[in-house]
Amino acid sequence: MHPKELVTRWVEAFNAADAEAIAAFYAEDAVNHQVAESLVQGRDAIRDMFAREFASAEMVCIVENIFEDGEWAILEWKDPLGLRGCGFFHVQNDRIVFQRGYWDKLSFLRMHGLPLPAE
Repeated sequence: MHPKELVTRWVEAFNAADAEAIAAFYAEDAVNHQVAESLVQGRDAIRDMFAREFASAEMVCIVENIFEDGEWAILEWKDPLGLRGCGFFHVQNDRIVFQRGYWDKLSFLRMHGLPLPAE
């Protein structure tokens, strides 16, 4: 499966808030680093991270662009509340081995009425 196709399917699972389906896209020792958060390593830990996130806020990913370059897919996204971000997915052997995401955590917390970090 090409990286662009995999990320398209990943977005479908994300929008279904299906942490199990999302986890299946990752290699066993994958790394997910959302730059506003601590790095998460391993498929099980990534699944648990998404399960926690889906439980805390209703999230929707609206694809603006998905680009592919070799083993990489780049996702530009927005959500219905106006938040925007991008993600980089390194795909090998039909699995995500590394993901990095950029988005505004403070805006996300405010939009969802979640507690702000202590200063």
